[in-house]
Amino acid sequence: MSLIEIHDLHKSFHNRKAGGVDILRSIDLTMQVGETVCVVGESGCGKTTLGKILAGLQEYSGGSFTYKGEEVSALRKEQWKTFRKDVQMIHQNPYESLNPTQMVFDMIAAPIRRHKKIRDFDALYAEVVRLLEMVGLTPVEDFIDKYPANLSGGQRQRVSIARVLSMDPKFIVVDEATSMIDTSLRISLLATLKKIQDELGVAYLYITHDLALGRYFAWGQRLAVMYLGQIVELGPTEGMIEDPHHPYTKAILSAGRVEDKDSYDLKGVDIPSFRQIPQGCSLSPRCPEMIAGLCDVTVPKLLEVGSDRFVSCHLYGQRDEPSMAEKARQGQR
Repeated sequence: MSLIEIHDLHKSFHNRKAGGVDILRSIDLTMQVGETVCVVGESGCGKTTLGKILAGLQEYSGGSFTYKGEEVSALRKEQWKTFRKDVQMIHQNPYESLNPTQMVFDMIAAPIRRHKKIRDFDALYAEVVRLLEMVGLTPVEDFIDKYPANLSGGQRQRVSIARVLSMDPKFIVVDEATSMIDTSLRISLLATLKKIQDELGVAYLYITHDLALGRYFAWGQRLAVMYLGQIVELGPTEGMIEDPHHPYTKAILSAGRVEDKDSYDLKGVDIPSFRQIPQGCSLSPRCPEMIAGLCDVTVPKLLEVGSDRFVSCHLYGQRDEPSMAEKARQGQR
């Protein structure tokens, strides 16, 4: 049984002026215990919305989202408590995610008291020290009685990670956790997260717009590329970096190269609005390989095109193949 499974997931927002706006459309994704999936894409493509849904912070509008085989929207009270403890999120901004009036010890000790029921102060202190050491805040005496204002951005984010770990999570959504940290410290923080995964076996959904960081963090794991609220390519990181299939994946990889050799450019830099998503493939107005009468008319399915490799593109035989979601449903029968 998979840890996380989502099939045909949708998320819509509604307001009086704009009406309904579809932010996530037909998302299919399966995650196993201890796995990392890195979600990359331009800002505003729906990555954070997906992360918040998987962390239980937002409801989904349609489709299926199961955790350990149970539909999340149908969880009973005790099941929901377990889910909210097992699934945590590390937010993007360490300057807003910590309470400025609490010391580091109090921020980490509070969830331990509540969920692990540790009341003895010596035992509680020892647990806080263990978590601070795990996230690299040593010597602990230099940090445990500090307020957030006395810490750097990287140190604050490590406190956020320690607080998340106090819940003994099984799955962590990491939302652009290094974007507001000095470049020199980003790899160090990601290395800490990888070490935690090796020690505790947690699964990560790592969200980033920085393909270089995503490549580093998800090497040996899987990469998912999002465009306008859809996953357009999914597969092993190495394979996607060396041989991208979807035109959008090719374009973002080409943009990250220093040399101009083998450059792959889209037709325009302007991304369509979620309020006016193009008919057919949402990339078709910008795609240099667009097939008129097909790409601009029919929405491509996310289909398997190799070993654990999926792509949503009419260039890869779309007409009669079952989609990823359909194959998963067939396997459950």
